[in-house]
Amino acid sequence: MASTPIRLMPLAPAMMLATVSRVTAVLREAESDVAEGADMLMVKPALAYLDVVRALKERFDLPVAAYNVSAEYSMIKAAAQNGWIDERAIVLEMLTSMKRAGADIILTYFAKDAARWLQENR
Repeated sequence: MASTPIRLMPLAPAMMLATVSRVTAVLREAESDVAEGADMLMVKPALAYLDVVRALKERFDLPVAAYNVSAEYSMIKAAAQNGWIDERAIVLEMLTSMKRAGADIILTYFAKDAARWLQENR
């Protein structure tokens, strides 16, 4: 099974890449980042690693950011344009799942659309 990189972002000069084959390895990398003064931890891509978002949130007293990457955005846009999915419903559910997993911050290309949709729901 191939390992997929995620970013643990300490908001320091260098960004660190960790391979996600085991959550325990990611937690060790995050411990190192925290010890070096990380201001936050970022999971990128977030959607496939919601378990990592949850593990970081439970283990560390730092904000956890979930980065909804462009490939996830493109897949949803393409499926919506083909009429295969309800874009609004899928996007709001995806972002909700990131929040439920423990993300304090969500970075997404859907930000403007999601803000508009949430305002419409009020």
